[in-house]
Amino acid sequence: MERRGGSLFRPAWWCRGPHAQTVWGAVGPLGARAPHQRRRWELPDGDFLDVDEGQAGPGAPILIALHGLESSSRSSQVVGLLRAARRCGWRGVGVNFRSCGGALNRLRRSYHAGDTADLAWVIRRVLVEHPGSAVLCAGFSLGGNVLLKYLGEQGDAAPQALRAAAAISTPFDLAVSVRAIEQGFSRVYMRRLLRGLTRKTLAKLERFPDLVDRQALRAVRTVAEFDELVTAPIHGFPSAAAYWAASSAGTALPRIARPTLLINAQDDPFFPGAALPREAVARNRHLTAEFPLAGGHMGFISGRWPGSTASWAVERATRFLRDQLAASAWGQRAGDVVQ
Repeated sequence: MERRGGSLFRPAWWCRGPHAQTVWGAVGPLGARAPHQRRRWELPDGDFLDVDEGQAGPGAPILIALHGLESSSRSSQVVGLLRAARRCGWRGVGVNFRSCGGALNRLRRSYHAGDTADLAWVIRRVLVEHPGSAVLCAGFSLGGNVLLKYLGEQGDAAPQALRAAAAISTPFDLAVSVRAIEQGFSRVYMRRLLRGLTRKTLAKLERFPDLVDRQALRAVRTVAEFDELVTAPIHGFPSAAAYWAASSAGTALPRIARPTLLINAQDDPFFPGAALPREAVARNRHLTAEFPLAGGHMGFISGRWPGSTASWAVERATRFLRDQLAASAWGQRAGDVVQ
């Protein structure tokens, strides 16, 4: 279901336009931190994930948060979500994809937009550590793509404890997104992402000298070129185009079988409004969409003054997850009575 008559989001008067929203959203409230404990979870393949886990009482719901490309659990969006989780009495778990927690991962491979195996493993571990707790998930940008793809792959077989999800600023079609960030001012974001991706790959060349050609890597100027040279071959795809096609979450939307909120601005510099998956939303009763006219990429900044900024998307996602959690708890109680 897509909200009719427009979204409730209204951008702050001092933060107008997609790029202002995007940049301010990345900066976030100064000094904002989420109380957490950094933990290192060892993966079955010999690698690891660094996670930031908050505290909550026994049996409290658990919110798993996934960051975007070349970001981390310390991003303003994830921190805002973890703070919201704490206010709700939930245990927040901010997951860092491989090499994104401040330490280079051990293996040749890294992370990518279609890799759902690590998320599946995280959910299983959380359920083992906290049996009986309800699980909620939220993802931003690339993290939203990973989350939606996972939900589509699982379909009705998703863990019963997984009650609801929210995806914010998702690049539903990676090929479309890659083209979008090569246009106009968006190239500023592209160059920033490339610096991080290239720096990590150069560091990996110290461990794996045959990983990629060093000179070719230094010549990369776009994300498309990076995916063709690095992301695709390292992760078993024959080409960047094949990687994008196999990893895009848009094709997974029809199979999602858990209540899921999609939030994307129609002026997102990373993904054009014309490509938003309105038909898929209309055909799947489990999907709810908020596609406001403004908001940029992971921006959605509201608030009267810069010092009082708030992410409408984080607030909206938290409210949706809370409502779905309450609805599922009511359904369980009703089922218990019937039985």
